[in-house]
Amino acid sequence: MASRSGIRNYRFSFNLYVTPAIQWLLIANVAVYIFEILLNTFSGNAAYSWFIHAFGLVPSGVTHGLRLWQPFTYLFLHDASTIWHILANMFVLYMFGRELELVWGRNKFLQYYFLTGVGAGLINVLVKTVPVFWGQPLSDTPTIGASGAIFGVLLACAILFPDRQVILFPIPIKLSMRVFVLIMTALEFLGTIGLGGDNVSHICHLAGMLIGYVYLRRGSLLYSVRNSVTDWKHQRNRKRFQVYMNKHKDPPSRPDRWVN
Repeated sequence: MASRSGIRNYRFSFNLYVTPAIQWLLIANVAVYIFEILLNTFSGNAAYSWFIHAFGLVPSGVTHGLRLWQPFTYLFLHDASTIWHILANMFVLYMFGRELELVWGRNKFLQYYFLTGVGAGLINVLVKTVPVFWGQPLSDTPTIGASGAIFGVLLACAILFPDRQVILFPIPIKLSMRVFVLIMTALEFLGTIGLGGDNVSHICHLAGMLIGYVYLRRGSLLYSVRNSVTDWKHQRNRKRFQVYMNKHKDPPSRPDRWVN
């Protein structure tokens, strides 16, 4: 249909395209969540608790029980008592993860996703193991959820698309991706020092962002270290040369011997 003169046509579209890696992660997480609900419903809370302690991230289970699969499997578990935990994680993964997969491709995105998620889990175990050296008991509280990897995805979007606009809900505030992630980082940091009083693993969130930052900036960081070492060597050789010149700056005692 032809448009009338002076009247603009506006086309609204909702792009629900799902990239392959995001689709696989969504299906895997939802499938495990449904299994958790069925297990809790038909086998009781004891069986569900055993499952969470066996495949969630339990510091004592990793360090003393040698359950080395837990830093990986905990990413697919979510709280079966509420739908909001998995819903929030999967929504953020869908909204921001597919942007990264379109830029990186499936394999590189999955590599980054599990690097940040597993790395966040290992850092969480390490942080909660440190108090043992001061006589505190090792934590046996399980951590579950894909939030460590999700926050790594958010950090990557802030680096790759810093000016991308994000609208917060329910308050329609428009922020750039960079500012949005900075605010989230500040909130997570406040959560680690006890402000908020929730049971969220803020350490995993911050660890996922930290690992993502180091991974994405590894080239510039390595170049910076290399340049620092090169500058140090240059300054050291320069000082040695100046010392040598100072020791040999006096002319010879018999200048005539040097005349051809």
